[in-house]
Amino acid sequence: MQTAANELGVSPDERYLSLETFRKSGVGIRTPVWFAAGPGGTPFYVYTTADAGKAKRVRNNPTVRIAACDMRGGITGPWFDAMAECVTGAEFDAAMRLLDRKYFPWKQLLNLSAMLFRRRERVVIAIRKKSA
Repeated sequence: MQTAANELGVSPDERYLSLETFRKSGVGIRTPVWFAAGPGGTPFYVYTTADAGKAKRVRNNPTVRIAACDMRGGITGPWFDAMAECVTGAEFDAAMRLLDRKYFPWKQLLNLSAMLFRRRERVVIAIRKKSA
């Protein structure tokens, strides 16, 4: 079920989001990700490991593009410019709860496997509307 898009241009009800981050050379790298919307529909939150390429690229360059996509990254909607940043503290905790709720029980299974096996630091990336 698809609802109206929010200020980021993508419906919070979509299952996957294509997150395009940029290398230092300017080359864009597209990654399909799970995401959850914050209160009021924005910002969007994505989680990953701290050493993942997308996290490193966001720390280097906060400019990103997003589009609705399928689980394999096939784009299903238009692209929108946005800004991204790694968040911590209360915002990190709230974002993880939103992601846990949206992707229940799959995210809980990933959390369990991370606890049982190799535990790596996680980060949450907040995606917000790009200022004009």
